[in-house]
Parts: sequence; structure tokens; C-alpha cells
Amino acid sequence: MTKRTMELMTIRPGNERGHFNWGWLDTYHTFSFADYFDPRFMGFRSLRVINEDRVAPGRGFPTHPHRDMEILTYILSGGLEHKDSMGNGSVIVAGDVQRMTAGTGVTHSEYNASSVEPVHLLQIWIQPESKQLTPGYEQKHFSVDERRGILRLVASRTGHGGSVGIHQDVNLYAAILDAGQSVDVATAGDRFGWIQVARGSIHLNGVSLSAGDGVALGNGFTGTCGATVDAEFLFFDLG
Repeated sequence: MTKRTMELMTIRPGNERGHFNWGWLDTYHTFSFADYFDPRFMGFRSLRVINEDRVAPGRGFPTHPHRDMEILTYILSGGLEHKDSMGNGSVIVAGDVQRMTAGTGVTHSEYNASSVEPVHLLQIWIQPESKQLTPGYEQKHFSVDERRGILRLVASRTGHGGSVGIHQDVNLYAAILDAGQSVDVATAGDRFGWIQVARGSIHLNGVSLSAGDGVALGNGFTGTCGATVDAEFLFFDLG
């Protein structure tokens, strides 16, 4: 690996994230959030929050407000019951991507839909390109086969390719790799990237990354993500 490649990679170790275990909620914060504050990690480009949450059976977040944020929920296992002030109600399951545009203001609640099994999810906040947007909601499912061995676009500004639409210049890809599989990643032109490992472990240009690890990629980065064991990760292509 060249010196230039190393300069374009900044590792955010998963074991250094903010961590709180409230019993009903076991949560890790990649960036400063709520009671966790680290001035070094306030977000990256328009990416503001990546929280990895495990919610106990039958428990969850009671009704609370949001505004001026694009909120994405990516379910890793289990099911999350969602209700909001826009009249939406659904159970989000593994493979689902939900987008909620908070805009001028919404309230919602999220509860583990199971009384037996925990739900494991990533909640992602992206700063929108403008404030005071009309609140909105969208939810789509991406099968394991759709995400296996490729970077599958799951969210984008235009909603192209069957992805969820978001109000920001971001392309979000999800990949599931069997051990030995690999995919190429790149940040073209003046774009930047973030990789978040959700499960398993990968190597990026020879650097090992495990579940919970993140890595910021500078513009002009090119590399290959290979799975050392079965793995799942997200790749944010950021304007």
C-alpha cells in the first residue's frame, strides 16, 4: 500500500466509539451524539450520525421530535415497529432501508417488534441540502441476493436504480460479502467516502477492519474491500 493511499484513509476504530448500555438499549456512537461528545468526531461531510443500536425485546424509543435532518434506518436483524406523525406505521425488517425527512418537524416512535428477540440496526443522520423541507417517508427492501458480492445502491439524491431518495448529494451502497469475495471502492473527482463495517471483517487495501470500525476516505481514493469472513458493510459516496 502506497503512502498516498494511507494518507487518504482515516480509521475510526469501533472500540473507541461512544458506548452506553441502558439495559433496554445497547448503543455505539461513531460521531458525537446526545451524552457522547468528542470534538474530533462531529461527523464527516454531510454525514452527521451513525449509531449502532441493539434494542431489547418489547422496548424502544417513545414518541420524540426531529427536524431538518434526513434519517435513514438500516436493519441488520430483527424488526423495528415505526409510527410517525405523518400517519406512517410499519415494521422494518432486515434488508429494509427507511428514510424519514424530518424537515419542518415530525414526531415518531420506534419499538422492537418482537417480545423475544433483540433488534439490531444502524441509524444514520444526514444533513439535508436545505432546511424547512416538507416532511416525508420512504421504505424499500433490498434482498440478500441483491446485495451479495456487489455495491448495491440503496439511497441516493435522485432515488435512481430503485434506491430510497434523500435530499443530499450522497450515494449510499450496501454490500454483503461471502468470505473471499471483494468489491472495488473509489471516490472520484472531488468526492469523499465513508465505510462502516456492520458485521464480520474486511480488509481495505491491506488494512483490516472489523464490525463497528469506520474509515473516512479522501477524494481520489481507490481500493478493494475483501471479506476475510462473511461480512456486511455500508459505503457512503459523499459530495
